[in-house]
Amino acid sequence: MKQTFKKRGQKIAKKWERFSEQAREDSREHIKENLISRLPNARRVRLLMLEWGLLIIVILSLALTQSFWYTQSYSVQAYVDGGTYIEATTGNVNSLNPLFATTNSERVLSKLMFSTLTTIDYSGHVGLGLAKSVTPDSDGKVWTVTLKDDLKWSDGEPITLDDVMYTIEVARDATINTNYASNFSGVKVERQDDALVFTLPSSYADFASTLIVPILPSHILRDVPASKLLEHAFSTNPVTSGAFTFNATQNLTSSGEKIVYLTANSNYYKGKPMLNSFAVHTYNDTGEIVTALSNGEVTASAELSAVDADLLLSASVYEKQTTIANGVFAFLNTTSDLLSEVSVRQAVRQGIDLRQVRSVLDNEQSLNYPILQSEIELDNYPEIPAYDLEAAKAAIAAAGVAGQTLQLATISTGYFPEIAAEFEAQLEKLGFGVELSIYNPGQEFLINVVRPRNYDILLYEIELGPDPDLFVYYHSSQASTSGLNLSNYHSALVDDSILAARSTMNESLRKAKYETFLRHWVNDVPAIGIYQASLTYYFNKNVRAFSEDDRLVYATDRFVDVEYWAVNKAQKNRTP
Repeated sequence: MKQTFKKRGQKIAKKWERFSEQAREDSREHIKENLISRLPNARRVRLLMLEWGLLIIVILSLALTQSFWYTQSYSVQAYVDGGTYIEATTGNVNSLNPLFATTNSERVLSKLMFSTLTTIDYSGHVGLGLAKSVTPDSDGKVWTVTLKDDLKWSDGEPITLDDVMYTIEVARDATINTNYASNFSGVKVERQDDALVFTLPSSYADFASTLIVPILPSHILRDVPASKLLEHAFSTNPVTSGAFTFNATQNLTSSGEKIVYLTANSNYYKGKPMLNSFAVHTYNDTGEIVTALSNGEVTASAELSAVDADLLLSASVYEKQTTIANGVFAFLNTTSDLLSEVSVRQAVRQGIDLRQVRSVLDNEQSLNYPILQSEIELDNYPEIPAYDLEAAKAAIAAAGVAGQTLQLATISTGYFPEIAAEFEAQLEKLGFGVELSIYNPGQEFLINVVRPRNYDILLYEIELGPDPDLFVYYHSSQASTSGLNLSNYHSALVDDSILAARSTMNESLRKAKYETFLRHWVNDVPAIGIYQASLTYYFNKNVRAFSEDDRLVYATDRFVDVEYWAVNKAQKNRTP
């Protein structure tokens, strides 16, 4: 049986072999007859072949183009989660405790890592942060604050009213010097059920703005004496409530340059940021930042001014200018020997051609008054006397101060040196001698020049804030080494106007009081307005930073939408 199957298999194999051989032979004959033997005839139809070949190429090209076109119509490059954003700042980082933030670097880190009860919103007004509600009584003297639900620290612990009460007590502790001590001076705070009640010593219409205070975790710090806070580990490795939480610090130089690495906080009350991480690279001077931006070592910086644009060599760096609620003024020291008389200060203002002074600026807005329209729009603004050099010279000569030397002081950054040079030239035209001093900004300048009022005229920038509260700059009580009344201005009428305006909840009455203040301010000339400052932000063109629609009050308000900042892109289908 096996032999029979074997023989049959052999016969089938032989048949298949003969069939295959015959098929190969037939194929060779077919190819020879129908292709090889006809190749010489191709010359006769070469044009037709070329036309068919070109037609096929065109059809294939159109098909590929159509495919690409349709792909582009339903997909787009979009920012996606991930990546690291590196921002360059100036100033040392001595502590990560936000109550002690003084340098630009520390303020940036405070904004990124810590949330506040109230905050500046996208519109440039005071809005809600951790607070769910901030409600005044009819007089503006008692304010009730509640917190949002399900707030958490970066370590997962809940953010509570105990944290708020602890922070306020520490902020105003007399044994330490925090940046927020004056916010709660004389304020009584007590807990009522699920709310905190703030009772003020007097009515204050803009108290909500004083609640922009970074909250500290009481579950970490409540047993730490206030005097020991700076020494506690929290100052170098904090638990946070902001968009990012602390990761690590890399020390780069012995002079204080370092990089502070942050990671996205999944417990952030606005939602986890798109960025995986944020790094703050501190520098000792702006020249190093220019180099770092040009070389792509950092993503962005807000430390440079518009005058630095020519120094940036990289075409990949964009410049964005956004007006902030800061004003640049010439502060006239009303207690100096030369400027103590109102008539002399009036003559100085009349003899300064502000159009010429402002000609050194780029796109900054002129500023004539210490109240911004974004703060409150008044119905009547007092008229400022027009420039009249001859009348001003006559008044100065009549006052007997012509030929005497004015001490003019300013700082070395931005437009200040150019503005100071223009002021110097115009003051000399008025008949004064001028001794111009230009200082590097920093603690030494504050201690040796600003606090002792070691100048006749100071060209300087101040924060005007979200509301027109002029107390810190023009109330007589602030004319001290610890205050910010940079003109040493004293006026009982102005003091009354400022206090009346800040204590009324009636908008019409507030406007009337501020208009009264401005009439005295224009007449007494404690300062001369020059321009409203802008934040100049340089950043890599391939990233997404703060929105063009954001209205900034402080420079750090650029982080109001930091949860949407991004550095990574990917192709994504459009939503139908």
